[in-house]
Amino acid sequence: MPNNRNPLAQLICYFWYNPLMLAFVMSASLLAGAYGFQYIGGLAPCDLCWTQRYAHMVILGLSGAGLLLKKYDRPLQNLYAWAVIIALDVSIAVSGYHAGIEQKWWAGPTTCTAGGINASADMESLFDSMMESNLVLCDEIPWEMFGISMAGYNFLISFIVAQFVTFAVIFSLRKKHVRTS
Repeated sequence: MPNNRNPLAQLICYFWYNPLMLAFVMSASLLAGAYGFQYIGGLAPCDLCWTQRYAHMVILGLSGAGLLLKKYDRPLQNLYAWAVIIALDVSIAVSGYHAGIEQKWWAGPTTCTAGGINASADMESLFDSMMESNLVLCDEIPWEMFGISMAGYNFLISFIVAQFVTFAVIFSLRKKHVRTS
């Protein structure tokens, strides 16, 4: 019987049984996009952007290690899967915090927001400090699409993938528990 399923449904099923691959592909894609915007688009990252990238680098490393262990050590792969879920949660927290700062919902760190500039400083020292540093402000949105910034898209994508990966791992563990009982 030929397989007449929708390609999107096939992809979802594949990732359901390989959630670490989804986390790996998602983080690699988001990092590629971030570096593309930086080196091709000329948009320098702020401090919080770098923190988001570090979270995705950790997700890449953990999911890659878990994928390499897939055939050899199932319990250790499950440990890596839960570590990936925690790293995804960190990505959600940092990107949500950053998106909130960009939308002016709350104040950001004084080291990378416009509020951190001392208005009482004399103009010469302010100019000198600006010339010495290459400050990118965290509360400014350098790019947006449909009213959502890059940090907002990172939040949304990381949230959806974290939910998917969490449910897939729980399903996998429940399925094994039912089989062994």
